[in-house]
Amino acid sequence: MRITLLACLFIISSVFQSLAQNTRALNFNPALKPFYHGVASGDPTPNKVIIWTRVTPDSTFVGPATVEWRMATDTGMTNIVQSGTYVTDINKDYTVKVDVSGLLPNKYYYYEFTYDSLNSIRGRTKTAPLAMQDSLRFGVVSCANYEAGYFNVYKVLTERNDIDAIIHLGDYIYEYEHTGYSYNSTAGRKFEPATEIITLNDYRTRYSCYKLDDDLIRLHQQYPFIMVWDDHESANDSYKDGAGNHNSGEGLWIDRKQASQQAYMEWSPIRPVIPGDNSLIYRKIQYGPLMDLIMLDTRLHGREAQSGTTGSTVNNPNRTILGADQYQWLSDQLLYTQAQWKIIGQQVMMAPLTVAGIGVNGDQWDGYPAERNKLISLVLANNIQNVAVLTGDIHTSWANDVPTANYNSNTGAGSAFVEFVTTSVTSPGFPIGVGMSIIKLANPHVKFVNLDKKGFIILDVNQQRVQADWFFVSTINYSSSNYNYAESWYENAGERHLRKANSLAMPRHDMYYQTAPLWPRPFVAPPIVEPEDTTSNPQPGTGLQEADEIAVVGVYPNPFTEGLSLQLYLANPGDIVIDILSLSGQKLVSYNKYFTGGLQFLPIETPTLQNGIYFLRIKYPGGEKTLKVIKQ
Repeated sequence: MRITLLACLFIISSVFQSLAQNTRALNFNPALKPFYHGVASGDPTPNKVIIWTRVTPDSTFVGPATVEWRMATDTGMTNIVQSGTYVTDINKDYTVKVDVSGLLPNKYYYYEFTYDSLNSIRGRTKTAPLAMQDSLRFGVVSCANYEAGYFNVYKVLTERNDIDAIIHLGDYIYEYEHTGYSYNSTAGRKFEPATEIITLNDYRTRYSCYKLDDDLIRLHQQYPFIMVWDDHESANDSYKDGAGNHNSGEGLWIDRKQASQQAYMEWSPIRPVIPGDNSLIYRKIQYGPLMDLIMLDTRLHGREAQSGTTGSTVNNPNRTILGADQYQWLSDQLLYTQAQWKIIGQQVMMAPLTVAGIGVNGDQWDGYPAERNKLISLVLANNIQNVAVLTGDIHTSWANDVPTANYNSNTGAGSAFVEFVTTSVTSPGFPIGVGMSIIKLANPHVKFVNLDKKGFIILDVNQQRVQADWFFVSTINYSSSNYNYAESWYENAGERHLRKANSLAMPRHDMYYQTAPLWPRPFVAPPIVEPEDTTSNPQPGTGLQEADEIAVVGVYPNPFTEGLSLQLYLANPGDIVIDILSLSGQKLVSYNKYFTGGLQFLPIETPTLQNGIYFLRIKYPGGEKTLKVIKQ
């Protein structure tokens, strides 16, 4: 959601940042070749976990690539418990996603990939428990606009090393064009591609842009992710049949929606609900008898079009934000679970947010009141206890009771369950302090609100209560590990309302396990650098060499129809000559461009080429590369 929802609470003076003409190159670590995008894991069960990477082949972007993978119980990868190979190709954008089975519950594992005798960095993951636990801890995040600033939230969570997994509630990427939304000229971070993303190749390139960020690479490397999409993985204010940011001239919505979902599934460590179906993401992750994590799709699956917060359409008793099938599935999870805590991860604020009794944002559950009331009635009529909702989307922090008509704000009586809303990683909130008191006066079920700070929640779950601790980073204008504790609220087991905590929740005694090795990355030959050694220089044989100063990170699309785009990294400034050659070596198209160095995005038009196979030759100061491309 692009934030406009609180405008009716107070008059906001718009502050526009100046747009710098010169932007810094994207982060790029050539030593990670050919796994420039790092590794990731996700959707843990007691005996399985998804592991992910993306390989960038050096010789061709057409043929298949066979990638080896292995999983061990130690950082040195000596006690291998599972291994195999995975064949990827251009149809998967050379992403690799393996569902590793046969694992033990509640256990740390380490994993890596190999291609062309080079290893990826080693990732750490953890399976879910099968038995009752003393406690569970999660980092809760959402809304990471690359151009709005540095991902210091991700940096801090990596360094804390005191959680079991990351819960990402959506807006992992943003679809806008360069400077299209909340551009931070001080940070100087620029989207690729620079245009609004619409096609499959656009979405793939944007994920590639994000996953070259050092802090995102390292966070994925250390923890399994449990993810859902929100609107910006497709387009702002999206719903089942359209989006606020899908306009005339941008093609059919169904095509854009399917492209965004395919790229999301390719580039994310998420387990498909139905193999081969990219559209379904609502699912349950079980953490033993202590907790069910119920992840919903309030965005693309069943949501009807937004229509404000008043009127006959909004008040239709059959109006839905989930769809009938997902609502029935959610009902079943709540009614028939054996878990003590039912934690619902979803996208948009569920608690009411009103002025003079009128909802201020029809994109939230206030635009779908009948289904919210239906859910509240289900919980209360069946005496379903220990329900808490996790929410993102709104770029601000909230602790809410979810009230019924007879709610008492002094005692919490009449609350159905509670809601914890995490702020954004970088996306803008509301830097006006007076708004918070106005909001709480008009909405007494809101117990805590912050409208401008960026940060995250640490969710701590035990058998006595579930507690959310809010933390805020000091800046997103430059890379920093500084952050501060803000406030904590909790729900006791057997109660339905919030209480303020006197202090943050402390991690359990076993949380400080050895992290996965960071830099330098382990490699196949010469001999392996010990994983715990993160201070020595990378050894010969890793990454780009002196005579290998260029990396072709992406060729989109391939096969192509009218033109293609290159995502290139050049170690040093210099002239680049790009030729398209026939199979016989005849030069058909030629481009000459000076690169300043770093990561670049270069479109190439090919209107005169006939369908067929061609060679793309890239000449640079240190040599040349030749890739095979197909026009069809």
